Amino acid sequence: MAKDSRRVARLRRHARVRAKIKGTPEVPRLSVFRSPNHIYAQVIDDTQGCTLVAASTLDAEVKSEANGKTKTSKSALVGTLLAKRAISKGIKMVAFDRGGFKYHGRVKALADAAREEGLKF
Repeated sequence: MAKDSRRVARLRRHARVRAKIKGTPEVPRLSVFRSPNHIYAQVIDDTQGCTLVAASTLDAEVKSEANGKTKTSKSALVGTLLAKRAISKGIKMVAFDRGGFKYHGRVKALADAAREEGLKF
């Protein structure tokens, strides 16, 4: 399977998921994007079209702790940081949007870490 067709297939899966999940002010959407080296997560209110909270492996807080760790454990750090930021803004419940990726590995590690920190899906 070529790189382009894999990307198109992921975008098609993502569109299918997005048709069902909408972020509201009460229950915003937790969107995950996974690149080959990094992982990005943001909590989005789709009614206003704005990002409420964001975290990634490029954040200074995660970078300092992530030295020498695997990509999966870095993802867990991102999930923890995102949950802390969301709870500090009063967001306790989110709708999880895996972005067309399998709920496995790094995506699952991020979700589990956010749950452990107190975010409800």
